[in-house]
Amino acid sequence: MTTDESSDIPYRYGDTIGAGTIAPAYEGLGSGEGSGVIVSVAGRIMRHRKQGRLVFSELRDWSGSIQLFCQATTTKDFDRFVHLGLGDCIGVKGEVVRTKRGELSVAVDTWVLLAKARRGFGDKWKGVHNVEVRRRQREVDLWANEGVRERFLVRSAVIGGIRRRLEDRGFVEVETPVLQSVAGGANARPFVTYFHALDAEFYLRIATELYLKRLVVGGFERVYEIGKDFRNEGLSPKHNPEFTMLEAYQAYGDYNDMAELVESLVVGAALDLFGGTKLSRAGRPLDLKGPWRRATMVEVIAEVTGLECALEMGEQALRERAKRLGVLLEASFGPGRVLTEIYEKTTETKLWDPVHVMDYPQEVSPLVRGHRSKPGYVERLTPVIAGLEIAECYSELVDPDEQRERLLVQAAAHAAGDEEAMSVDEDFLRALEHGMPPTGGIGIGIDRLVMLLSDQANIRDVILFPALRTEGGELDSEA
Repeated sequence: MTTDESSDIPYRYGDTIGAGTIAPAYEGLGSGEGSGVIVSVAGRIMRHRKQGRLVFSELRDWSGSIQLFCQATTTKDFDRFVHLGLGDCIGVKGEVVRTKRGELSVAVDTWVLLAKARRGFGDKWKGVHNVEVRRRQREVDLWANEGVRERFLVRSAVIGGIRRRLEDRGFVEVETPVLQSVAGGANARPFVTYFHALDAEFYLRIATELYLKRLVVGGFERVYEIGKDFRNEGLSPKHNPEFTMLEAYQAYGDYNDMAELVESLVVGAALDLFGGTKLSRAGRPLDLKGPWRRATMVEVIAEVTGLECALEMGEQALRERAKRLGVLLEASFGPGRVLTEIYEKTTETKLWDPVHVMDYPQEVSPLVRGHRSKPGYVERLTPVIAGLEIAECYSELVDPDEQRERLLVQAAAHAAGDEEAMSVDEDFLRALEHGMPPTGGIGIGIDRLVMLLSDQANIRDVILFPALRTEGGELDSEA
């Protein structure tokens, strides 16, 4: 764009209507007829072809698209219009007409250039297919490829629906610190930063859990947060180091109550989007209708592998089972970690219909209350749909002495080199000493839920700007 062209760009172009709203309003207009109605629309040119003294273009905006019909005899600055490029942003005014070939159009009278596209956006027919370009330059992907914008509108609708349903149940939304002095609330390696004013290391939060539980102690009996968590781990189709989580806590509830809450939120999202619970995942039918099946981790492992695997067998027997199943283990794993590895490596991805996988080993669940009837297990369940774990539900550990003991075990593991083990959070333990009522908690991975509902196989395709390697480097093999 020349300096002269740039100086002609207006500061605003108001009083427009959505391009996608025009067609429904003029369905009865016959071929070759004019409506007599003058409209103003603005958007990008995504198709542009000249036929003699006529030009046909597609103008696309947030709401959809409309054809522009330009004639040399009636369109102002027709010769300049002919030389517009794909991606140029323009504003036009003209009558709503239907061409002789039956295309509803805006017959352009006047137009103005609003932004010159110095880089191409692809076009309606070719799109942009390079995966790295699509994810690194989402602004191009949104314009060039059909369905991308709709996918992210789905994400927005899902989050909005979750907020409404939680508020209908009396939950209060809060915000807790993203920068934390202790990395707690989950087993994960944190991102570390340096707080110069305090001369101390801080961490990007790996979970909102501990602060939200402190609010339960403080009298917020139903509380939730939707926000970003950060885990300094690898990339995969199911993992992005920066991701969006819903965490919610309900005083006087347990993991059974929270399982029902997760079902209501997921089924509600499906009803909002599809008007029902039936959808397709990877070309295979899936029904989210509740109530969902409930089965223990031990039960689903046996169903999928044909082998009994349980804590009661002892560590050596479990290790032998793992070896038969081809599951690699580290020497430091206790029996609970071995059982969980067997489940995650052999069983989880094979579960299709919605199921609450219940009763995890205590060893891998340091913040969860012990099972009321099964020693060595805790009251933790994970809803799994189409092989995708979408949430966690807990009966929360509320005893401050037991919680301290478990965190000390975690701290010892961290000191021994386990970068994912938690540290002791004295502020959290002090809060528990004020008395925390029986409480149920949930964590829902928003990104994974959107993957499920939009039928996407890779988490990067439901995050507007996912984590990527430095430009020019190769994407991960699992990208």
